[in-house]
Amino acid sequence: MNKLTARGLACFLLLGAAGCATAPPPPRTDYSAILADPARPEADRARDSDRKPAEIAVFAGVKPGDKVAELAPGGGYFTRILSGVVGPAGRIYAIASKPSPGLQALAAERTNVAITVGAPGTIPAPEPVDVVWTTLNYHDFKNVKLDGGDGAAAINAAAFRALKPGGTYFIVDHEAGAGVGASVTATLHRIDSALVRREVEAAGFRLEARSDLLRHPADDHGSKVQESGIRGKTDQFVLRFRKPRR
Repeated sequence: MNKLTARGLACFLLLGAAGCATAPPPPRTDYSAILADPARPEADRARDSDRKPAEIAVFAGVKPGDKVAELAPGGGYFTRILSGVVGPAGRIYAIASKPSPGLQALAAERTNVAITVGAPGTIPAPEPVDVVWTTLNYHDFKNVKLDGGDGAAAINAAAFRALKPGGTYFIVDHEAGAGVGASVTATLHRIDSALVRREVEAAGFRLEARSDLLRHPADDHGSKVQESGIRGKTDQFVLRFRKPRR
């Protein structure tokens, strides 16, 4: 991998050549070093080409010193990377109802990672955060039934409360296709990105940007995401929302 930095990726993804000539450099983040960390599991490294973690973190706008609430972090694939991005001045709150052994080991290893056990639909971060981050989980939130609605509605409201004014709500998930809505969240484990946008904006957020980084046009949206041949190659939407400053 060529040397990747936040400056180089941000220029490529967000500003373009003209903008990079005049924009002040963002804090330097050495993504090559983060991804080459020898403590990273080989299974994580094998997923990098599909998940594009450096490009995704840059697009999300995560930077050194940030406080991040990561929802349903699983084994800690992005937790470890985000820990490296925010650095010693930042903090990752891994929100999990049942922390995995891998996540527990990571929290024991990293002083800037804390596991916070929360009930469905809650984000029990102990302080306001700069970013609420969730990847490949929003469809699962829809499958949680709570009094007065589903888990996604509760999470969206909780994200709004947890974020600082101007904070980022970042969502990646498997695309189900236009008009599908939430009808296949429990079967194919996909969701319609247009529905996600409507629900998140209804909670008070503004869609700031979307990215095609993880789009796969060959995916016809009709297969379960865990099936061989499609796993890791699903068409995924990447949405960055902003909480208003006022």
